[in-house]
Amino acid sequence: MHTLVMTGATRGIGRVAAAEILRLDPDVHLVLPARGGGPEGFARDLDATGRRVTVVDADLASLDSIRAALADITGRLDDGSLPPLGGFIGNAGLQFVDAMHETVDGLEATFAVNVVANHLLLDTLRDRFAAPARIVITVSDTHFGDFRHTYGMVPAPRWSPPATLARTGAFPEPDTAAAGRCAYSTSKLAAIHLVHEWSRRLPEGVEIVSYNPGFVPGTGLIRAAGRRDQFVGRWVLPALAMAPSIDRIPTAGRKLADVAVGRTPAASGEYIDRTRVTASSDESYDPERERELWEFLGELVSARPRTDQ
Repeated sequence: MHTLVMTGATRGIGRVAAAEILRLDPDVHLVLPARGGGPEGFARDLDATGRRVTVVDADLASLDSIRAALADITGRLDDGSLPPLGGFIGNAGLQFVDAMHETVDGLEATFAVNVVANHLLLDTLRDRFAAPARIVITVSDTHFGDFRHTYGMVPAPRWSPPATLARTGAFPEPDTAAAGRCAYSTSKLAAIHLVHEWSRRLPEGVEIVSYNPGFVPGTGLIRAAGRRDQFVGRWVLPALAMAPSIDRIPTAGRKLADVAVGRTPAASGEYIDRTRVTASSDESYDPERERELWEFLGELVSARPRTDQ
């Protein structure tokens, strides 16, 4: 038996992937951090026996909440009540209608959940992975920033120093939906940078890859859209959903499960586009930027927890 920690498993692609992982791997025990313990009954729906799924309360927009969940998880790993840690899936992600949402820690919420949370989870769990282990971070091809990958609905990423990206107001007209989407594409670029840097630092036998599900209709990509994007969502996307290059939620979830259990081969640090290894954007390969992000996140997550709550 082995443990797999997975965020973002309560709905959408993650819910499908969690169920498929349980089907594909009879020796896995899923640990699912979820705010408020997730929707009522969702863990029972995944595992009627109640023996292969553990839900841990965690708000990924709060560093203190993540730390509390990690204390629970590492305690169970250390005392043997959970089997050895064989992997991690960072599938949780947020996109807002602006770039002004601030967490209790004073961080811009998109960056906090899509980047900082994954780093804190991995930083705490890294010494407990039992090789062979695989880490998967769900990213997005919106980080390319071109029409081919975004259909014109998501602005290209706008990189700034991590200390800037981590705060609200990092993008032009931060109270607009365009800024919210730019924060999203930029956070996914940051996540790929982070995968590259982690791949250089993980011990032998522990690999990390990024998984791009592509555009998946029904996941809320165009929420709070303007008139043009509402038109696209109502008339164009249903037609696009029939294209072989675009997956629906069940298909994308099954592909994520294949990546997680190793059925999709990839070397550590590589970018998996649905089912195949390929290159991410030219911009995503920048060792200096990756090191800067690593150092910033290291200082951020090692800061003393808040005591004023």
